[in-house]
Amino acid sequence: MSNTATYNPASTWLDEPRAYRSVRTRRSLAFLVDYTIVLMLCVPAVFVIGLLGVLTLGLGWMLYAILFPLVALPYVTFTLGGASQATPGMRMFDLRLERLDGKPVDPALGAAHSILFWAAGALTSGFIVLVALFTPRKQLLQDLLLGTVVVRRG
Repeated sequence: MSNTATYNPASTWLDEPRAYRSVRTRRSLAFLVDYTIVLMLCVPAVFVIGLLGVLTLGLGWMLYAILFPLVALPYVTFTLGGASQATPGMRMFDLRLERLDGKPVDPALGAAHSILFWAAGALTSGFIVLVALFTPRKQLLQDLLLGTVVVRRG
């Protein structure tokens, strides 16, 4: 028997252990960066909703109740579902979202990923992130349900 590694053509980047090295830490930091950006994007939205409220005699001001999701959902949907398959925060920390079936991530999957993350977080008071401690690919619940994984760029 030899100690040399054999080439396996079926092996992909998703099978490499180094694809998941420090993903939990990087993912947490990327989350903080992304939601700082979302908060900054909320500032101009406050003024737009304020003007809309004046024009609609106060009805538009009800949008303040959903301001954060109104800004965050399109941000995550179109960045995760875009060509880079990563939000700006994920790109900053050299991460991307991959589908286990090898197909590209589309905006619908990006939206589902975000909605499931927030719903699971709300239902479990944030303890859902502990799932990543017990999965071999450091996946969260939404990753397991949607057949995705966050990896370092190869």
